[in-house]
Amino acid sequence: MARKIIIDTDPGIDDALAIFYALAAPELEILGLTTVFGNGSTQMSTANALHLLEIAGRTDIPVAHGAERPMGMAFQGGAPQVHGADAQGNLFLPAPAGKPVSMHAAQFIIDQVMAAPGEITLVPLAPLTNIALAFLLKPDLPQYIREIVLMGGAAFVPGNITPAAEANIWNDPEAADIVFGADCNIVMIGLDVTEHLFLPGSRLEQFASLGNPRADHLARILPCYRDFHVRQLGLDGIHVHDSSTISYLLRPDLFTLEGHPVRVELTGLGRGKTWPAVGRSDVESAWAGRRPIQIAVKVDADAALALEWEHHSRTLGR
Repeated sequence: MARKIIIDTDPGIDDALAIFYALAAPELEILGLTTVFGNGSTQMSTANALHLLEIAGRTDIPVAHGAERPMGMAFQGGAPQVHGADAQGNLFLPAPAGKPVSMHAAQFIIDQVMAAPGEITLVPLAPLTNIALAFLLKPDLPQYIREIVLMGGAAFVPGNITPAAEANIWNDPEAADIVFGADCNIVMIGLDVTEHLFLPGSRLEQFASLGNPRADHLARILPCYRDFHVRQLGLDGIHVHDSSTISYLLRPDLFTLEGHPVRVELTGLGRGKTWPAVGRSDVESAWAGRRPIQIAVKVDADAALALEWEHHSRTLGR
């Protein structure tokens, strides 16, 4: 049986990689895409999510529009320098033909989870606002979730938006701290491993030759993402961030995990830092009462990248 997932997303070039990867995996059944701010506004994220499903020929998958601002601050703006002004490589696609469903993303998550208790995995690729709102609306929801496999955080390495914080967590630290405190299974696929997953420029150039609509779109948008890596990091290629969650769902054996309770820093220069409680036993500490988060600390990069490439190469997806 295919594993049921909901992808929470702010597409995003690396989100597009992840969504197309998941669509090409018969082992996964995408019940919906829920959208949030991050790489652009939530309105932009919703339009891009609808576009990606249209490109893939999967308009049967619903899109639910979500939170438009973080819980504890104003939205800090998107990342046009990384993903383009439209978050899709400056293609400026026409308005999508489809529309999102009428309900808010948080309610969509609740309804889907409660319709199949214990079966659904949430796959957030963005700030965790929608997930946190769902937990606030229905506090017992975590016990009905199979697992959360998220892209975000930096446990034992520096951040990528500040020296302390990874971008998804920094965009809504309050929401992230709520989610990391939930009583459910959580796997954090963060910068500790995603920055070891690197697709070189020579591989990116091969997307144009794969001959399927998903790959054709990626071939058009990846140069923008590649240019950012060249310009800012001196790397000719891209780090594979969001789609690492899909590799984990398909091949968890490729990842090494460590279990630690996690708190998110909410103040000062470290705002957005994901702090694992390494070696702590103080029951009075800020980490007391939190179940361990499974943090990915190592990955078989060659195998994970090969797995993803094989899926992007498929002519037909789910």
